[in-house]
This record gives sequence, structure tokens and C-alpha cells, in this order.
Amino acid sequence: MEFLYNIDVSVFYFINVTLANPLTDKVMPFITTEKNWYIFYLLVWLYMVIQGGRRGLIAGILILICVAISDQVSSNLIKSLVQRTRPCIVLPDVHLLVNCINSFSFPSSHAVNNFAGAVLMSHFYPKAKYFLYTGASLLALSRIFCGVHYPSDVLGGVIIGVIIGLVLLFMWKTVNKKFKILKDEKKAEIPKS
Repeated sequence: MEFLYNIDVSVFYFINVTLANPLTDKVMPFITTEKNWYIFYLLVWLYMVIQGGRRGLIAGILILICVAISDQVSSNLIKSLVQRTRPCIVLPDVHLLVNCINSFSFPSSHAVNNFAGAVLMSHFYPKAKYFLYTGASLLALSRIFCGVHYPSDVLGGVIIGVIIGLVLLFMWKTVNKKFKILKDEKKAEIPKS
């Protein structure tokens, strides 16, 4: 475990200190701050629900469920079980760009929530998948640049988020197959066992 931790710390310092520059020092704190995205997310959600027809309404409802589940699993379940201290608390010479809060570090809830959402929304809006995954990746990476998460916190968050998104997507496909809520869903999306 010590070997893996040393790799994690080395990659953390490479991203957080070595790659730091005036541009990332300005951009990454903006990207990582949730409140900077509230209006954007709200406008996209309202547009999707109001203008997106049945598909947009269903996607809008499912994304709310997705984020509620992913955030609870990440923040209240896994973080409480793992109880990993943030790098900005335990490591020296962290290039800290935002406040170092005293909550647990693993996994990055930013990564969990955004990747769960990206998986789910990519199903409903496949043309937006590159935008969704690029945005989720930048947001996840910003957590390391800002000094508040280890790379393994982010990687773990990505994996957990993808799993949550896939599970919710599987549940949606199962319900839709049975009740035909969206008739234009692709055939054979659920593999037969």
C-alpha cells in the first residue's frame, strides 16, 4: 500500500505543482467551484424538460435521481467508510487554489456526480457525449490542480460514477422495455441472458 500511496502522491505533486501555471491557477478554481455551474445546469435542465419532449422530461427526472443517488453514495456512504484525509491537510507544499475543507477525500464527489451524469445523459443525447465527458474530466482534474484531492480520489470517483450511471441506465432500460415509456429507444439495448 505504501508503494501505491507514493505513486499517488508523486502524480498529485506533478499535476498540482509541476503543471501549475498562471492559466490553470485562474481557470481551475472557476471550473471546480460548484456554484459557478448552478445557473448553467438549471438552464440546460429547464430547456431539456420544457423543450425536449418526453425524452427530455424523462432525462430531466432521471438526472435528478442520478445526482441524488451518486452524491449520497459518495459523500455519505463511501467517504464515511474510507475516511481518507485530504492532501491539502496532510501534505506539505500543496499548491492550494481553493479552501481546504475538513471533509474526507475519497472519492471525489465532483468526479462521481459528473461521470454518473455523463453516462446517463450520453444515452439520451449521444451527440453530446464528447462534451459531457470532456466537461466531467476537466471538473475531475480540477480537483487535483486545486489541491483538494489525490489522483486516486478522482480515479475512484470516475469509476464509481460510471458504475452508478450504468446501473441507473440499466434500470431505466429495464423499466422502459417493460412499459414502453419511450418507444424510440433502440431495440436490444438490454442483452438477453
